[in-house]
Amino acid sequence: MKPAVFDYLKPKTLQEALALLDENSFDSKLLAGGQSLIPMMNMRLARPKILIDLNKIDELNYIRLENENIIIGGLTRHFSVEMSPVIQDACPMLAEGMKLIGHSQIRSRGTIGGSLVHADPTAELPVMLTTLEGMVTVVSSEGERYLASDELFITYMTTSMEENEILTKVSIPIIKPRTGHAIEEFTLRKGDFAIVLAAASVTLDEDGAVEKAILCIGGVDGVPVRLDEITDLIVGHIPNEGTIEEACSGIADLLEPEPDIHASAEYRKDLSVVLSSRVLKKAIERAKISASKEE
Repeated sequence: MKPAVFDYLKPKTLQEALALLDENSFDSKLLAGGQSLIPMMNMRLARPKILIDLNKIDELNYIRLENENIIIGGLTRHFSVEMSPVIQDACPMLAEGMKLIGHSQIRSRGTIGGSLVHADPTAELPVMLTTLEGMVTVVSSEGERYLASDELFITYMTTSMEENEILTKVSIPIIKPRTGHAIEEFTLRKGDFAIVLAAASVTLDEDGAVEKAILCIGGVDGVPVRLDEITDLIVGHIPNEGTIEEACSGIADLLEPEPDIHASAEYRKDLSVVLSSRVLKKAIERAKISASKEE
């Protein structure tokens, strides 16, 4: 199929793009990687009258360290994040999670900002942003706003961003000592969106007990679901396989996923329990390795 007729605009600076949005915000769509938007346009699920292509705005394509945070420009490609030595050293789960996104062709074009704005709850980046307690910066001609994941994501493919705003950067804290991360997902085929995915971050104290833990599930609600009720059960305790499995056994009671053509609600619950147990165990083992390097 072919998209409906549209006008095509290609600004070269952020300010130019913001001016175009002010003029055409209700009739336009922003094009970043286009890996979701273009198929939707081809199937006539999206019919923007104006397409504003951001790909010439080089100022939004970068990775750098700044004040104990990793700062990633909104137009940075998935593949650049995956292969970045800075990311691999400062937050290896980001690089690990990028490998799960689609196929290499998609990662070479898709952007970190585009994926977050698309807000698919089965996508890897929203779950990682939540698990890593990252923030995004969105900009309009009126100024900047800083949003955590629970402020950004509203429901299925819906964010709190205004029509005249652009996601310009993502900020993620550098991994702390004695901390481990992990992410896993279940897909029907390699490269598909996940049926369920889980990510975890665990920090151990000097005695080996869990000082802080975050567990997040995707694919079971309209937004990534952070399960603090589960991680609260292991904080303050020396973790072992039994305590992790016991804590994760309560996950099914906390979730109410909707069934679809890919999986029943009960199957998504079962997957959530299994994947949560796996990522927590893996994150703990990695935290132990990190702790051993400090000794």
